[in-house]
Formats: sequence, structure tokens, C-alpha cells
Amino acid sequence: MRHVPQVRRPAAAGAALAVAGALLLTGCGGDGPAAASDPVKDIRAKLPKAQRSAGVLRIGMDVNLAPVEFHGQDGKPAGLDPELAAALGRILDVRIEFVDTPFDKLLPNLQGKQFDVAMSAISDVRQRREGLDENGKQVNPGVDFVDYFIAGASIVVPKGNPKGIKTLDDLCGKTVAVQQGTTQDDIATRQVAVCAHTGRQLTVHKFDTDAKALAEVASGAAAAGVNDFPVAAYAAKTTDGGGRFELTGAQSTSNPYGIAVRKTDTDLRDTLSKAVDQLIRSGEYDKILGKWNVSAGAAQNAVVNGGI
Repeated sequence: MRHVPQVRRPAAAGAALAVAGALLLTGCGGDGPAAASDPVKDIRAKLPKAQRSAGVLRIGMDVNLAPVEFHGQDGKPAGLDPELAAALGRILDVRIEFVDTPFDKLLPNLQGKQFDVAMSAISDVRQRREGLDENGKQVNPGVDFVDYFIAGASIVVPKGNPKGIKTLDDLCGKTVAVQQGTTQDDIATRQVAVCAHTGRQLTVHKFDTDAKALAEVASGAAAAGVNDFPVAAYAAKTTDGGGRFELTGAQSTSNPYGIAVRKTDTDLRDTLSKAVDQLIRSGEYDKILGKWNVSAGAAQNAVVNGGI
């Protein structure tokens, strides 16, 4: 789903030399070294007036996709995205307000200005950036993405893999369950055409939540499900103590998760990109990913519209 051009984080020694060089250069003036700027203050100063004045950033999120986002025991959003969003809020000095929204309504409601951004394991893909439907026709203005995490798609099967599924082609002649409106929905839809050439029809069952799609697999009504890797791995590890599901085959092509921003909100997009970079540099980003066992998906830096 997501390939992002990545820039290596500077080595500590290189960073130290760069800082030392900067201090030497600033020391050449007649009035002594200039005070180093505060990157967090600089980022806050660039936050658009609408969010800065309100003191809040409203985020559309489908709070139904553990471990990326789900309702915690207190009923509040928990998981990878809510924690990253809260950390970005601290950098920007604004309160984060989540607007629980079905996944397939996130981008339409963002376009309708029901919230400022959408952040919900949304894959940064060309179709969404350009506002295209499944036939390649433009149906909306599209969105920009600030990419912050890398994740492929995985096939989830019942424990023991009774159908011997290892690849997408092995799904031909069977039924697969997916959450509608997701990248996995797109993958399954493309696979229908592939299977048609083999004479073995692939049936796709689409649900409004990933939990319902996984329940279809658990019941045996679907031979497999296709999910984002973090979600698939979490389901395999935690459902019935790890006794219900397993992952099979390799991950599909990776794409980034992106924070979706209206194309007209370029200042907000660029400020969020700088805030994600600051979060990565601070080390808090790595701590949050480690907590949710998804460190393998760490991005090296924020990228705008870096998906395929």
C-alpha cells in the first residue's frame, strides 16, 4: 500500500557538528552569538489562525481499527493514531478533538468541512489525492496527505489456514471479507478481475467495519480477510488469545498512512508536516510506535503526498 521516499535521520555526531558550525558562524558577528530559535515555537507560529484562535484541531477518525484506533476501556479513542495525534497537539499547543466517523465518510466529510483533518489509517494513494472514482473519473477535489507511517496489507485466515491460502491468487474461487472504502477493498476489487481470467470467481463481502469483516472470517463464511498489517497482526495475536486467526503470505506493496488535509489548506498541511518531523526528532514518535508493537512501520520523516 505505501512506499514513501525516506530521508535518513542525521547521525548524532553529524548533528553535533552541524550545530557547532552554526554557532561558529553566528559568533562571527559583532554582537556575539544569536539565540538559537525554538523549533516548537516556530511551528506553533505557523499554525493557521483558525486553529490557533480556536485552540483546537478537529480530527475525523473511524475509531474502530485496533491497534491503530479503537475505544479504550474509558470509552475514549486509544491506539496508535490517537496517541500520535495527542502528541502533535502538544507540539501545536492545541486541544485535539476526535470526530468518530465511518471510514468511507471520512474524506467526503473532510471536504464538507465537518473537521479540520482526517487521520485514521488512511492510505495515501493517487485515487484519493486526485479525487478519482474506481473508473478514474474525478468526482471530488481530492486531498493532500502528510505521511507519517508505513504499512502493507496482509491476508488473515482462520488458525491453521485450512484452505491453504498463501497469495491473493489463492483467493480465486473463494470468498474474502474486507472493510468497504479501504485500500484492502481496492485490492480485493482488482483481484476479482484477475480471478475472472482463471474462471474461478472471487466473491468479496464488504462491511462497514473491520471487526465485522474479521467476524465473517471467524465464522467460516469467508475464507480470508485482507487488512492493514498492524491490524491483521493485532487480531492474530489477541483474538481468543491468539487461537482464532493467523497471517499468511507476504505483505502486499506498502503505502503510507497519511493525515488527510483539504487541498486549499496548504498552510495547515505544511505546519502538520513540520510537526510530524519534530515528533520524530524528539524521540516520542518511536516510543509511541514501540508501545503498540508497530515499530517496523516507522517513517524516517514526514512526506507530503508520498504514496503511489
